[in-house]
Parts: sequence; C-alpha cells; structure tokens
Amino acid sequence: MAQLKKGDKRLINAWTFYDWANSSYPLVITSAIFPIFYENVTQTKDATGKVVNDMVNLFGIDFINTELYAYVVAISFVIVSLTSPILSGIADYSGSKKRFMQFFCWLGSLSCASLFFFSKDHLGFGMLSILLASVGFWGSLVFYNAYLPEIAEPKDHDKVSAKGFGMGYFGSSLLLIINLILIKGFNMDARYSFISVAVWWIGFAQITFARLPNTTNNHSSQGNIIFKGFRELKKVWLELKHIKQLKRYLIAFFIYSMGVQTVMLMAVQFAKKEIIGLDDGNLIVSVLLIQFVGILGSFLFSRLSKKIGNIKGLGVSLFIWIGICVGTYAFVYTPNGFYLIACLVGLVMGGVQSLSRSTYSKLLPETEDHASYFSFFDVCEKIGIVIGMLSFGAIEGITGGMRNSLLALITFFIVGFLVLLTIPKTKNVS
Repeated sequence: MAQLKKGDKRLINAWTFYDWANSSYPLVITSAIFPIFYENVTQTKDATGKVVNDMVNLFGIDFINTELYAYVVAISFVIVSLTSPILSGIADYSGSKKRFMQFFCWLGSLSCASLFFFSKDHLGFGMLSILLASVGFWGSLVFYNAYLPEIAEPKDHDKVSAKGFGMGYFGSSLLLIINLILIKGFNMDARYSFISVAVWWIGFAQITFARLPNTTNNHSSQGNIIFKGFRELKKVWLELKHIKQLKRYLIAFFIYSMGVQTVMLMAVQFAKKEIIGLDDGNLIVSVLLIQFVGILGSFLFSRLSKKIGNIKGLGVSLFIWIGICVGTYAFVYTPNGFYLIACLVGLVMGGVQSLSRSTYSKLLPETEDHASYFSFFDVCEKIGIVIGMLSFGAIEGITGGMRNSLLALITFFIVGFLVLLTIPKTKNVS
C-alpha cells in the first residue's frame, strides 16, 4: 500500500493543483458567467430593459427564477450530505479516496459542459445539470480535503491550505479573464465558457491524480465494504462525541457555514436584482475583484492565525462577515457601495475557507481514517448550506425580495461567532 510522505513539496504542489483545476467551477459557473446567463435566459424585459417577469415553471409549479436556483443547489447539498459519509467510510476502509475523487471530478466537469444546452424551454434538463455539477464539485472536495492531514505536518496546515485556495483563486480568475476576452472581444457565445470549465477542470486535475496515491492505509478491502464503511463512521462519531474542542468547533462551523457559502452562491444573483445601475460587465469585474482580494485574504488570515491562533482568526473573519451583511442590507444600493462590499467579501472569503479547513485538520486526533473524519466536516458544511440556501430562497419567495434574505444570514454569522467563543483552548476530552 502506498504511503504519503508528509512535507513532500512535489506532492503538496500536486495536491494544490486540484484547487487550480476545480475552482473554475465556483467562479465561472456559480459566481460569474452562468448566474448572469441564467438571469438573462429566465427573465423577460420590456423595451426599456426593465424586468417584467422573472417567474419560471418547473413540473407545473411557479417559482421566482433565483428562488428555484437556490432550491436546486440546496438539493445538491442534501445529496452530497447523504452520500459522502458512506462513500468516505468505504474510501478509508478500501483505500480508494482517489478513485472516488476522480468519479466526482468527471461528474462535475461533464455536467458543466452540459450547461451549454441550458434553455428556459428545457428547464428540467438545465436544472439537472446544475444539480449534478454541484454534486460533482462538492463530492470531490470530501476526498480532496481528506488528503491535507496526510501530506502536511500540523504546523504547515494553514500555509498549505492557504496555498491551495490561492492557487484556486488565481487559476480560476485566469480562465474567467480568457473567457471574458473571447466573449467581449471576439463575440464568443457565453455558453462555450461552460465547456471551457469542463476542459480546464478535468485537464488540470490529471496533475493531481498522477501524483496522489490511491490509498494510504493498511485496511483490507475484502468483504462487504459498505457495512464496513458504516462501522467506520460509527467509530468516528463515538470519538467525536468525547472531544469537546472538536465538537464545539464543528457546531460553530455548521452554523456560520449557513451564511458563508450562501453569500458566495447567491451574491451575483443578489447584485443583479438589488443593485441599481450595475451592468453585466461591471458585475463580472466585481467578481474578479473578489477573487484577487481573496488570494490576499487567504494568506493574510494564515499569517494572522500564526499570531493570534486559528480560533481567534476565525472570530475576526466572522465579525467582518456580520458587518458585511448588516452594511449590505441597510446601505448598499449602488455599484460603488457594492464594489466596497465585494472587496471586503473577498478579504474574508479566502480567510474563512482556508482557516476552516486547516483548523479542523489541526484539531483531529491521531487517526488513519481521515476521509471519514473529513466527511463529518463536509456534512456539517453541506447541511449548513442546505439550511442557508433554503432560508434564502424561501424568504425571497415569501417576501418577493432578496434583500430580506440577508436577515437570516446575519443571524447565522452572529450565532456562529458566539459559539466559536465557547471553544476550549486545549484538546481536552470530556
């Protein structure tokens, strides 16, 4: 069985290249080009450019277009939440993390390519593509993240995690810029950018797959590995219940994830509807601004965590998140205000994601079953996102406006921040 050597620079570089590869999906598909494409395809405007109808119909039910989008993405996270614990347990026991990671990578990238055929007339097929692309992206991350404690020493987790996010921000921004040049300068149909994501994602992922070993444990893969996977999960759950520090952290992470990921998934749709005078070109520029500030933010918070600790560093980021949501709800109605908020989002977006992953990695007990432990981490995040997205969509559906949905996000950040303050300073077991 292959064993990983912690601190191997070539291995770490190969691992971080998956961030470079897959981050094209959250930027181009969930944050920049596709959300604008989706809005334009699913709404009707009058001669002056004013939106007169943003309702869509799926299976005989009428939805606001962004409300339906939020529900479909939420369902994708339900699927990942239900399947990843089982698959992670199997992966740890059978030594097949890389094979599962490859499967979800292919699923996500091919689903992105199928968005080329998205249309309002075939909305069911299009929403299925959105669903499967999300499942592929987030499903692959379960196994990708599980490699972190195996390739780097605990003291290097913050730095390696930040490097991965930095690679992701830079690589995805490069692809977005290339697509924008082709769309604006050469009149390329925006739908070809969805195919470019598929090619970029699966292509650069081969660098990671070529160097990461498929297994790092000595478990036998004989017998019914499905039930062995369940037994592994039960063992992890029983261990987690008695590690107070890790348990409290997971509760805080679960709550603030409701806010963080929902902001990232719905920011462009919010700006498209709620910010007066912001055209599509400037909206994409603001997304790029978030990306490049995010590179800086991930490394700034990595350095901050060295000085004040990971938990306090996360606390600082959540305090800023609270300010962002309150400020946006009360004051941000114009492009200039949105650009300022975009800078702040970029700063804390990279910081909270990078620190969340590395903090959990540091708090883990000594174990070989990293995929099973990280499945708990991912399930907490995914269920949190489900609640966040459903809340966001439902509040918009009930009130008719996306701005009111920010009130739920403010609550998530405040409660998450308060729980974070209760985390013990030592790895005590109780």
